[in-house]
Amino acid sequence: MVNALVIRRNTQLEKAQRALRAAQYVRMSTDYQRYSIQNQAAAIAVYAHQRNLTIVRNYVDEGRSGLRIKGRPGLIELIEDVQSGHADFDHILVYDVSRWGRFQDVDESAHYEFVCKQNGVKVAYCAEQFDNDGSLLSSIVKNIKRVMAAEYSRELSVKVHTGQSRIAGLGYRVGGPLTFGLRRELVDANARSKCGLAKGERKSLQTDRVRLQAGSDDEAAIVRWIFHQFVIGRQSDSQIARELNQTRVTNQGRSWTDGMIHTILKNENYIGNVVYNRTSRRLGQKLANNPHHNWIRGLAVIDPIVDPGLFARAQKIMAERRVEIAEDQMLLRLRATLHRKGKLNSSIINNTAGLPSVSSYTKHFGTLRKVYALLGYVPSRDCDWIDTRLFWSDVLAKHATQMAEALSVEQKLQPVVEQSRVGLTINGKLKVTFLAARHLAKRGANHAPQWRAHCSKITSGLLVVLRLNEANKAVQDYVVLPASGGSGAYVRLSDAALIRQKAARVDSLDELIREIKMGLIAPNRVAPAMPAAKSKRRKPIRPKTTAGHARR
Repeated sequence: MVNALVIRRNTQLEKAQRALRAAQYVRMSTDYQRYSIQNQAAAIAVYAHQRNLTIVRNYVDEGRSGLRIKGRPGLIELIEDVQSGHADFDHILVYDVSRWGRFQDVDESAHYEFVCKQNGVKVAYCAEQFDNDGSLLSSIVKNIKRVMAAEYSRELSVKVHTGQSRIAGLGYRVGGPLTFGLRRELVDANARSKCGLAKGERKSLQTDRVRLQAGSDDEAAIVRWIFHQFVIGRQSDSQIARELNQTRVTNQGRSWTDGMIHTILKNENYIGNVVYNRTSRRLGQKLANNPHHNWIRGLAVIDPIVDPGLFARAQKIMAERRVEIAEDQMLLRLRATLHRKGKLNSSIINNTAGLPSVSSYTKHFGTLRKVYALLGYVPSRDCDWIDTRLFWSDVLAKHATQMAEALSVEQKLQPVVEQSRVGLTINGKLKVTFLAARHLAKRGANHAPQWRAHCSKITSGLLVVLRLNEANKAVQDYVVLPASGGSGAYVRLSDAALIRQKAARVDSLDELIREIKMGLIAPNRVAPAMPAAKSKRRKPIRPKTTAGHARR
């Protein structure tokens, strides 16, 4: 319904009509508000019709909190379009002040509206009883509305926290992911069991509750083994994780890490207790550790897996191992290690006795690169790619948007840009994901160019890989290949491997869009056949001497 009210971006309108063009911004906080977006769009459409405005753009944030702008791609894109001068409208229509945001600092809400106003775009709140015309009365009422929107979130946060604390005190589970060897059970208001809850499943009735249960006997045996190795065997978290991985024991399908082991060792669920409110992130603020006297405990509500005496000994060992070191001492010890080893990396830091872990350094100083800079140490690894990741993420998002706009011209195609902004889904079936592959350093003068892109958790659809030039500063060409769930965390590309990977190469984004469009609208085809077809007839590709540039 929302898209039906929007004129497509390629529609040509006279410049004189700019003052009658508008963009709509709609937001709903949770997925439970099923019709919220449609209701907002309907009210905005009525408002626009009464004022002879034409809605030409649609910015949507579905299931997004209004406490801050982070995590709201729709509002972020709207502000970027306004600031960059790409906005071809003079009005932004929002249902009410709370949909613009429930920012806890009302000046932040005013700031984003001022940015729009500064660039000649007016923000209108369609369901409010005042006109946002800058008058004294309008300014007073609008600021009161902003305070009310923020206060509503504060009051709701207090009520929800109070209710969750009471439920946790009764021994029921309140949110958070499960650790190894535990299961969730759904019970009714009378504590009678209804069913087990799998990962991702939620209760359907407000009166129902969730309690924890011990998992299988095999999982319980592994948990006991972990505690035994830590307390009796005096093994470190890393050693225990390494041994579990060597025996091919997984943690819910994932490889073990020292962090997972540490989480298990300090989890009171294994001795039958439920603990809540150890940490809190009030109103979207930074995660904070709460003092012990604020913890909410439900005692002896789960069948214990580990002996309480063994658990207490594990806590004592971890407390003795934890030593507070001043930041200048942390740097001094690291400098001494650098003089002994001649270099530094994560492995050396984690395996050197007397040194804090890498996670401790990053917690205190932000990143390892900042720590190295304080020591005056320049690592051999090229870290420029890390600095440009945000830039290339924006490039990928723009490519996805351009492809969606180009494909939407065809009546048979309905592309939807995903919330990640670097992929789109076509007709609800085909998923196209954009990746940036950096040019790897050559191992020798006779070695062929190679590229690598991170593609973890992409198991279906097509990958559109932007291969960067040798300097990793611009796009050299594009490679399209089918996603493979078993390819690992990275996809590696070379010209010689294109045929084996059923991949195709094109030189420009326009050519890429044309080829995918032809494959999608061809009769009797569900997905593009372009990769397999073009790779069969393409001759080996020589490295280019000039590179194309990404579309901005």
